[in-house]
Formats: sequence, C-alpha cells, structure tokens
Amino acid sequence: MIYARHHDAMRFPPRATRIGAAAALLSALLVGGTVSATTADAAASVGSVCYGDLPSQAHDTLKLIDQGGPFPYSQDGVVFQNREGVLPSRTTGYYHEYTVITPGSPTRGARRIVTGEQSREDYYTADHYASFDLVDHGC
Repeated sequence: MIYARHHDAMRFPPRATRIGAAAALLSALLVGGTVSATTADAAASVGSVCYGDLPSQAHDTLKLIDQGGPFPYSQDGVVFQNREGVLPSRTTGYYHEYTVITPGSPTRGARRIVTGEQSREDYYTADHYASFDLVDHGC
C-alpha cells in the first residue's frame, strides 16, 4: 500500500519514501558515513510490528495522520524529542508524536505513534516511549 501524507507545513511536514531504521543505518554505512554506538544501539532496540497487528485505535491515528487531522489532542503533531534515546538519533524536529486513544482512559494514556519526517517511518509505542516498533505497512 502507498500512503500519501498531507500535512500543514508548520506542524506536519511531508515525508518522502518509506524506509525502515535498519535500512537508513545500512545506507549511512554504505556511503561511508559513521554511526555512533548510541545510534546503532537505538536502531537495534526498535522492533517491528505488522500494521494488521496494531490495535484499531492505532489504525485510526494513522488515518488521521494521512488526512492531516483533525486530531483529538492539542499535543498531537508536536515534535518528539527522543529524550529516551530509543529511536535512532536525528535532528530536532525530525520526529512528531500522535496519541493513540486508549479506551476507558481518562487521560491520553501511554500509546503513541511517532513519525519520522524524511523517511516516512511510523513507530508505535504502547508503553510511553520505553520501547518502539516500526510499523510494517506491508502486512
């Protein structure tokens, strides 16, 4: 499937072709770039999940991202800082986060989709950034 992303230029930057974190890491190495241990460790700590295995609320969030909103929370679309260092290290503004609604929760809950700006990666976390899975849209 091909997913087009249409975003407000201020908060929701367009993204190019989808590649995974491992492919980005391999690409950097093939062109002679260097990769820090932190970046390599972060890429190695990210798992993967089939789109079909995500909770239905994550599907809803991904559809809203594709449509450019409207989003249920004012925090949706803000820059994700990656303070935990679980995702590969990127410049500030590369990642953006969106709420995945948790039924019955009186708050935003712990579930999020974090998107990568340039390589169109989508990451899912069910534990408020302690771990991430790269979403495989092909399954």
